[in-house]
Formats: sequence, structure tokens, C-alpha cells
Amino acid sequence: MFYKPEDGHGLPHNPFNSIVTPRPIGWISTRGADGRDNLAPYSFFNAVAYVPPQVMFSSTSAKEDRGDTKDSVANIRETGVFCVNIVEYEMRDAMNKTSGPWDRATDEFELATLAKAECDTIACSRVAAAPANLECKRTQIVQLPGEANFAVFGEVIGVHMRDDCMVDGMFDVLRYNPLTRLGYQDYSVIREKFSLKRPGE
Repeated sequence: MFYKPEDGHGLPHNPFNSIVTPRPIGWISTRGADGRDNLAPYSFFNAVAYVPPQVMFSSTSAKEDRGDTKDSVANIRETGVFCVNIVEYEMRDAMNKTSGPWDRATDEFELATLAKAECDTIACSRVAAAPANLECKRTQIVQLPGEANFAVFGEVIGVHMRDDCMVDGMFDVLRYNPLTRLGYQDYSVIREKFSLKRPGE
């Protein structure tokens, strides 16, 4: 089939998220100017540059108590920093719990019974047991076409890697099995990998 998004797809559910898959999940922790911690997952997330290392995530909806956006973007506007916590399969239920439309006073770390650790380079909490954490300073927030669509870009200025995920000096994703987002209510998990050399390598 073919459809133009502006005309609608005529299907029971939007297929877009099922086409662009799998997507890594950025479990974004922030702290507001009021000192409250927030934790929420975003599957519009990825690394975007090596030098300096940079990441991005997009928020695509809003909450009544945050005006034109959600807690994560609102907090980053206030403080200029955030942390990306990598989600492993074993943390799937905790991650899912933090995805709810909780009010701004809710601390999702406490809600999901997740231990916090303080970041080293920024004033923000991180998921202590996550396989890796990327401490970021905001570089820009871009308003995208459409209501409540914001892309947040950040430079990674601190990296935590869990010791049990290191094998022969390399960060091994099979030691923790990354959780990935598919479409609808579906997820997947990375349990195998293979290598390919680029031409000329």
C-alpha cells in the first residue's frame, strides 16, 4: 500500500513507528530548577556525532502542567543539562513505569524503585545500575514542525560504563542486552551481533 501522511493511513494504528525500527531508547534523567528529579524514556533518540560526542532525543507531546512540552524538555530549558541512561532488558519494567504521564512533582526514580547516583560533571541524577550513562550539556533545542515537537541536542561531557560490561577493553552490549523500541506497544532485545568490515579496512 501507499499513503500520504497528510491524508491519513486508514489503518487501525499508525504504522510509522513500526517502519523505523528498531530504535534505541534514551532514558533521560533531568533535574528541574526546583531540585526535583525526573526520569522518562524516549525512543526518538540516537548518537549524532563523534567529535565532540553528541546525542539527541525528541519529545513529541505535552502535559497540562508543563505548557508546550513535557518534564524532560522543560527541565533542560531551565538547567541546560541532562543524562542519558542506557536501558538493559532487565530494566524493561522499570523503564515502562517511568513512561507514564506523571505530574511534575513525581520522582520517577522513586516510583520505579531505582537507585540514584549523582552525576560527576552535571547537577543531575542518573540510574545507578544502568549499563552506561552519558552526562550531557544542552547545545540546542530545536522546535520541529507540528505541535509540541522538540529535538534536544547535547554534548556528552561524562561517560559511565558498568565494569561488568567491559570485555578486553571494549564495551560489550551482549553483557547486558539493550532494550529497543519497535512500533505499537512492541519492544525487542539485542541478544546477538556480528561484524562487517567496510571496504578498504
